[in-house]
Amino acid sequence: MSLDDSEQKIDVREGIVHSSIPADELARLSDDVIMALKTVYDPEIPADIFELGLIYKIDIEDDRMVKIMMTLTAPGCPVAGEMPGWVENAVGSVEGVSGVEVGMTFDPPWTPERMSEEAQVAVGWY
Repeated sequence: MSLDDSEQKIDVREGIVHSSIPADELARLSDDVIMALKTVYDPEIPADIFELGLIYKIDIEDDRMVKIMMTLTAPGCPVAGEMPGWVENAVGSVEGVSGVEVGMTFDPPWTPERMSEEAQVAVGWY
C-alpha cells in the first residue's frame, strides 16, 4: 500500500500510524493532549492520571477527534462516574481537537508498576 503526498507515516509515542494530519500538527496535538491529561488528577493520589499510567491509549483521528482508552486505580473508585468527564473536558479544550470520546477498561487492570518515576516520587514510592 502506498501513501499519497497528504499522508504521513509517523511514530507517535506507541507505534506507527497513518494520518492525513501534517506531521508537525500531529506532534503538537499529541503533546497538547498529553499536557491536558496531566491537568487531571486522581483525587486520592497526588499525581496526574497520565503519570499514574491510567491512560492506555490515545488515538487522534484524521478529523481531529481524540479517542482515549483509560482505566482507574480500582473498579470501585469513587470518581469512576466523573473521571471520564474530567478527561473529556480537559482534552476538549485543546486547540484543534474536534471532539473527545473517553472509554473505560479494566483489562489489563491497573497496577502501581504502570506509574512513571515522576508519579512514584509524588506519592513517596521512589
